[in-house]
Amino acid sequence: MNTLVIERARAQGVRVTDEELIVELEDGRTLSIPLAWFPRLLHGTPEERSHWRLIGDGEGIHWPDLDEDIEVMHLLAGIPSRESPRSLQKWLRNRQKGS
Repeated sequence: MNTLVIERARAQGVRVTDEELIVELEDGRTLSIPLAWFPRLLHGTPEERSHWRLIGDGEGIHWPDLDEDIEVMHLLAGIPSRESPRSLQKWLRNRQKGS
């Protein structure tokens, strides 16, 4: 019996446009994901979206201004944000209060 082994994919670069999250992987692949999959990024300002850092040696991406973390393996698997609508609404209300 064969066993499938998936190596950990690691990000090395990130760009966020008004429509896409673009992640460059160490192995040369580039992922392009609809921003609609990640509502916090979608609602973030360009400045907030550009303020990111790699976490876990590139296995994840963190946006401190948006309190958003995304795993590279989830992007590869096609898994969008799992945040509940209720949690997102609470986050949006708190953003409006801070404005």
